Amino acid sequence: MSRPVVIVSARGAERLRAGHPWIYRSDIRSSDAEAGDLVTVKSERGRPLGSGFWSSASQISLRFLGAEDVKDERTLIHERIDAALGFRKTLAIADTAWRAVNAEGDRLPGLIVDVYGDQAARVAVIQTLTQAMDRRVEMVADALVELAGVQGVIARNDQKVRRLEGLDEQVAVVRGEVPDRIAVRDGPVAYEVDVRQGQKTGLFLDQRENHAAAAAYARGRGLDAFTYNGGFALSLSQGCDRVLAIDSSAAAVVATQANATRNGLTNVDVREGNVFDELRELEIARERFDIIVLDPPAFAKNRAALPGAVAGYKEINLRALKILNPGGILVTCSCSYHVPEALFSEILERAAEDARVTVSLVEKRTQARDHPILVGVPETHYLKCFVLRKLA
Repeated sequence: MSRPVVIVSARGAERLRAGHPWIYRSDIRSSDAEAGDLVTVKSERGRPLGSGFWSSASQISLRFLGAEDVKDERTLIHERIDAALGFRKTLAIADTAWRAVNAEGDRLPGLIVDVYGDQAARVAVIQTLTQAMDRRVEMVADALVELAGVQGVIARNDQKVRRLEGLDEQVAVVRGEVPDRIAVRDGPVAYEVDVRQGQKTGLFLDQRENHAAAAAYARGRGLDAFTYNGGFALSLSQGCDRVLAIDSSAAAVVATQANATRNGLTNVDVREGNVFDELRELEIARERFDIIVLDPPAFAKNRAALPGAVAGYKEINLRALKILNPGGILVTCSCSYHVPEALFSEILERAAEDARVTVSLVEKRTQARDHPILVGVPETHYLKCFVLRKLA
């Protein structure tokens, strides 16, 4: 049986040769593929370019798998998951919550796999975000049971982004048994993960290494703004006398308090409130901190939201710099892909200028290493984390 063929424009072919795996609908010349098909990709002149997965609904019509002619898709998925897991072994991750597959970063577009729990009770939480991966969820589950030694696989396919692929939203156990909550460790901190209803797959794992980095600077009084479940606050508490954690979500406040109690931490104060308002109130009250972490949700979820996002990032960083003691550390993050690193750096420069303070750059960081970034594919580099020191 012949495989469907997709013909891409000269511009699309050049994009693939440059290493970017996405082809948009405007660069598709013809296709006889159906939703989620594995296809042969050719240039307008009929030259074979490789293989890819087809989407009948998304503006990203083709997700390229590489120049090879894929003979068996089950073997492809098995081998690429095996390679992804092999790379994670080289990272020697001691924690019991980590990312096993990071979509394009592991050459498995549309597939996210996070692993929770120790080896005796390990669970994989997957997201299939494209038509192609959604069709192959059983293949993915089989490979994870065999290669990762998981006892259960649950599909957390309740993300709105699936609508772009014409897919419904649902949560379903695919293999084995999956408990509602799983005990994990992130460095010295213990958590309980809700894999059915927690954000993303249960935890935001991309900040795991940045938690440890921030803890190395912790001293005196700390502030964790947009705390979510207390990831940074609980890490800072290891070195700070006291830490104030703020979030606008009542559920986040409850989760952070529970996590502090779980870890026997009595130096973490949790407050519900709008961070923008709280930062202004702290400034008016002349409160001061020795280390501040700003880890907001994405302010720019699309290009149209960029002007408002720029204003928002500048505002919170300006306020944070005003309440930071001289010599203090600001760990400030952006997970907005539409705010590239150069723009984020410019925003921080303007915030420091308006706050009338001098800052030095101590570190530039990004997402954890188990969230690999593809060179030449800026969409895979979304998390920016700057560590700044206030000089005066």
